Amino acid sequence: MAKAEEKKEEVNETAAPAAAPAEQAAAPQRVEVDDSSVTACYANFCRVNGTPEELIIDFGLNSQPFGAPQKALPVNQRLVVNYYTAKRLMAALQLSIQRHEAAFGVLETNVQKRVLPAAMRQQGGK
Repeated sequence: MAKAEEKKEEVNETAAPAAAPAEQAAAPQRVEVDDSSVTACYANFCRVNGTPEELIIDFGLNSQPFGAPQKALPVNQRLVVNYYTAKRLMAALQLSIQRHEAAFGVLETNVQKRVLPAAMRQQGGK
């Protein structure tokens, strides 16, 4: 299977050699990653819990995205990270989303606001 080439934001928690604080902040470190045995899964649901030391992020698939689910949602993946890694992850995700929105437009996370304009167009077309 061919892999699509894309730019990836990498979140790294390795310690940097002793350097001036300005130098550390200026140049993010790159880490070589072997993703040859990675398994990808899709999630349209996540839940975030935490302790004073860590964040626990559960991912799953909600097969009924509208209304209340009839049964418990299965959690397929759990990511446990410390708050430093979570903050770096947040920054990388934020940068990626900003780039996407700059290219394709603002992402509306409220489903009702996304569905309502489409319903209005269909009513106007009748």
